[in-house]
Amino acid sequence: MTDLVSDFDFTLPPERIADHPARPRDSARLLDVPVEGPIMDRHMRDLPGCLRPGDILVANDTAVIPAQLSAMRGAAKIGITLDRILPDGTWHVLARNARRLHPGDTLTFGESPVTAQVVSRGDAGDVTLRFSAEGEAFDQFLHDAGRLALPPYIARPEGPTEEDRRDYATIFAQHRGAVAAPTAGLHFTPGLLAALDAAGVLRQTLTLHVGAGTFLPMRSEQISEHRMHAERGTISPHAAERINAARAAGGRIIAVGTTSLRLLESATDENGIVHPFHGETAIFIRPGYRFRAVDMLLTNFHLPRSTLFMLVCAFGGYRRMHAAYEHAIASGYRFYSYGDACLLHRAEGDLP
Repeated sequence: MTDLVSDFDFTLPPERIADHPARPRDSARLLDVPVEGPIMDRHMRDLPGCLRPGDILVANDTAVIPAQLSAMRGAAKIGITLDRILPDGTWHVLARNARRLHPGDTLTFGESPVTAQVVSRGDAGDVTLRFSAEGEAFDQFLHDAGRLALPPYIARPEGPTEEDRRDYATIFAQHRGAVAAPTAGLHFTPGLLAALDAAGVLRQTLTLHVGAGTFLPMRSEQISEHRMHAERGTISPHAAERINAARAAGGRIIAVGTTSLRLLESATDENGIVHPFHGETAIFIRPGYRFRAVDMLLTNFHLPRSTLFMLVCAFGGYRRMHAAYEHAIASGYRFYSYGDACLLHRAEGDLP
């Protein structure tokens, strides 16, 4: 089994990167990738016909916060991207010019009365901050001072637009806390959900707050040297019970997005039983991983040399996924957060 990041590289023409979503959302294309046989070109609105009555679709109901902040420490400008809130109420953040920060420093944010004190600084541009506002006051502060942290490949020279605020939110969004959207969920509409219900497909949500680490590239050529950033997640007892009941009745578990898959796999034991979960996960799924929970995965197309492309290679098969991506590129599929989707069937054992 390879330990080389370069084995997960591919060439993507820049024009294949989507900078706006399909409209309507369920008109996005869907690449159906079975374990064997031909790869099929579909659309998202075809999804109900790809599933069976009793299958359970598990989606991430996190909601994106405006996580980018411009701070000042004296005369020094510091760019802040919120990552996740910690159990003691402090925030783990990524900071540009982090080397200028020291414990005890105070950050200001323009005209806002809210400040932040530096609690500690890590070695990789990460900082722990304690803000002077909490709860609703902090939410209002983010609304006033924060900006959406769009992925760097979505070109917005003037910053995210009001249209992005609407586009970069899923129909499932309920619990605020994510830095980035769980983008497989962006393809769903009320009409598509109604069609899934009519087809007898069950639905359940869980919560994984996607952190700022999702934007960071792998810095080493050795996969084994990479460390995932932790993210907070919750699977309620009711959700775990419904997912387990669906599987016991013969239904398949379909994860909507890699975030749902990572949390499900973090909460599932060796016997395939999903347990309630509340805490952090830093699970790193790559070829060689044995899946316990998820039977199918609906996901967007991911960046070359990324942990998420490694995850889909682990799930759908290394050679199969390279072939699927080659087909998608040649066929004009749109890539990344605002792009099209693929439906993967689990095909373990195909190692690079």
